[in-house]
Amino acid sequence: MLILWIVPAILGWALGWVVNYLSDVLPVTRRFSPPVCLDCNAEYSIKDYLLFRPCFNGHTRKTRVWLVQFSMLALSLYIWSQPPSKIGYWAGLALLIYLGIVFVIDMEHRLILHPTSIAGSLLALVLGTISHGLVPTLTGGLAGLLIMLAFYYFGVLFARFRAKRMHAQGQEADDEEALGAGDVILVTVLGFLVGWPLIWFCILFSILLGGVVSFFLVISMLLTRRYETNALMRFIPYGPYFVIGAALIIFFPKFLAAIIPG
Repeated sequence: MLILWIVPAILGWALGWVVNYLSDVLPVTRRFSPPVCLDCNAEYSIKDYLLFRPCFNGHTRKTRVWLVQFSMLALSLYIWSQPPSKIGYWAGLALLIYLGIVFVIDMEHRLILHPTSIAGSLLALVLGTISHGLVPTLTGGLAGLLIMLAFYYFGVLFARFRAKRMHAQGQEADDEEALGAGDVILVTVLGFLVGWPLIWFCILFSILLGGVVSFFLVISMLLTRRYETNALMRFIPYGPYFVIGAALIIFFPKFLAAIIPG
């Protein structure tokens, strides 16, 4: 029986390589390019990169690299034992790559790239149609788009109000936004993936999760006396929370059933 787990373990580790590589190069070059050290731009050899060795100048790899590797390993083993309904294990791996890349890049760069959104939308349309049919898939995408557009324009109004307040207080206004256009596109893609009506739950859960995390971050900053006005606007992206919400719906249906009986 043990040998049956070797394949998903190897594939999960390989997934970690893919997610780490794309998360390293896409935000910088927007293309498939040789990986470089994020501290000094020294180019890695393929062997050194895959074995997680320090760069030529001695800079070690980020903790994120190991978190991604072991997360992808664990998720691969999990969906091997409980494959997503209707789409199965292999499509689940492809979906993990997309969600992982979006999660990592948005966490580190507050950026959702158009190439990943295009690839993700094609994948989500196919998997969504297989899972729940074409009409719920398209309806889910449309609902996600409209709901997020409403939030986006509300955020634009809030940003303008905030800028006026900062000017009135003699502070220099910045261009921070509560939500970006990338978040709107991401939720549209996730709407294709989870379909209607689950997209509303995905959005609601993600926003609530982001609020809870933000609350504890504020408490932590207050306790350590590092709190600054508007600090959360500068370093909390919402994309990862939307990814978590969609992942729970796709990969952990028992969790969803416990929250929404029937």
